[in-house]
Amino acid sequence: MSRSKCSRELYCSFLAVTSQRYSARSLSQVVPESHHLSHDSISRWLSETRVQPKDLWSIAEKEVCGTTGILIFDDVVIDKSRSGKTELVNWQYSGAKHDITKGIGVVNAVWQRATDDFVPVDYRIWNPPEDGKTKNDHFRDMLSNAKARGLTPDRVVADSWYSSLDNLKCIRSHGWKWVMGLRSNRLVNKPHIPISSLAIPAQGLMVHLKGYGMIKLFRFVTTHGRTDYLGTSDLDATEESIKTFFERRWSIEVLHKELKQTGGLNRCLANTGRSQRNHIGLSMRTWIRKNQRRCIHKITLYQQQWEVIRPAVSQALALQLRSG
Repeated sequence: MSRSKCSRELYCSFLAVTSQRYSARSLSQVVPESHHLSHDSISRWLSETRVQPKDLWSIAEKEVCGTTGILIFDDVVIDKSRSGKTELVNWQYSGAKHDITKGIGVVNAVWQRATDDFVPVDYRIWNPPEDGKTKNDHFRDMLSNAKARGLTPDRVVADSWYSSLDNLKCIRSHGWKWVMGLRSNRLVNKPHIPISSLAIPAQGLMVHLKGYGMIKLFRFVTTHGRTDYLGTSDLDATEESIKTFFERRWSIEVLHKELKQTGGLNRCLANTGRSQRNHIGLSMRTWIRKNQRRCIHKITLYQQQWEVIRPAVSQALALQLRSG
């Protein structure tokens, strides 16, 4: 039995350089000989260590404190449709599949300083059987965390899933403004009517949102013909400013894509909930590390992956040409 132990630094370094295999066995096959790590010892460490959302903040803090930016929220589903025993898996709606699927839900908060400059600052794993909380509960918890940590976002931005009345009031209680998607059946004015029945001019329309108060409402039609309704607590907002704020929300989608494609977010094979939690937290920690390199050296996360495998591909290609 191996007496050596895995570590956060080793595990994150592995996630940073691998691009195909993310299992404990794979790590044990490539770890330097000086570590003498068996795959059992790595699996045991992953199931016993304790990575928490506050650990992400410990490295994200220096990236965001003292900066101006917006706070963006969204969730991602780690697909586990082929898993029958993995803990933390729940049936839920997946925006990627546009359907109900089995997976691990993660609610993320991203601080965006500029369009291409963003960093995750908090996350929560959605598992109602364990804590009884909804995704909206986690949303409000993270808002309170952001306030306690001294963040003062210019706007809080999210899609219509997170624009519940309780959420909007929570944002207001912190003294912040918001830009959120609103569903077409939200009721406004008196007598109450759905926003879909309103004639909304390009410059926006002041309405009284049921249970909340005055907001400014905008209507946008996408290139695919879908109608989106966006609301804001900023009564002086313009069409262009609202469109810009909401388009910046795309950065959190980029984060989710890169976490899956370059950080192995969805590739953990462990069945225990603690192992899955640890892998998710360390995957996000690895993303911050790789993103720092992107910002400094102007090299994408995908180019960083290619840098690792390029020498091996080049060598294998040379051997193929010689043998052919």
